[in-house]
Amino acid sequence: MDILTVLPSNFGYVIFIYIYSWIMLAYLAIKVGGARKKYDVKYPTMYSDKEQVFNCIQRAHQNTLEVYPQWLVFQTIAALVYPLLASVFGAIWVTSRFSYAWGYYTGDPAKRMKGAYGYIGYFGVIVLSISVALQLLHVF
Repeated sequence: MDILTVLPSNFGYVIFIYIYSWIMLAYLAIKVGGARKKYDVKYPTMYSDKEQVFNCIQRAHQNTLEVYPQWLVFQTIAALVYPLLASVFGAIWVTSRFSYAWGYYTGDPAKRMKGAYGYIGYFGVIVLSISVALQLLHVF
């Protein structure tokens, strides 16, 4: 069975969202690496007792990593049936993680909420995943 005949024809958009998310994660990781040098926070220390800005940069990355596996699962389930809509929701979520991080990078944790619009994308793919599950169970 050829995978190109199994996946929806618009699944290529979803793959581009996965690539976009990889770029976002790489960017956040690079920012943490740079902050480690700037604020002299050696490995394996996760957080600094002295540098609040470093902690904010680290948390932006860490929080994204904490939610990323769940997002990937829901993104994939949703995309199997709704590839275009899942891609839009995925683009919203990934873009919001940049906004979240840039707000956090200011050193004022409250400014991370500039990325709150990402909940639209995150909950969007969860709702689509629920829809897929209900369809598979022949509920509607």
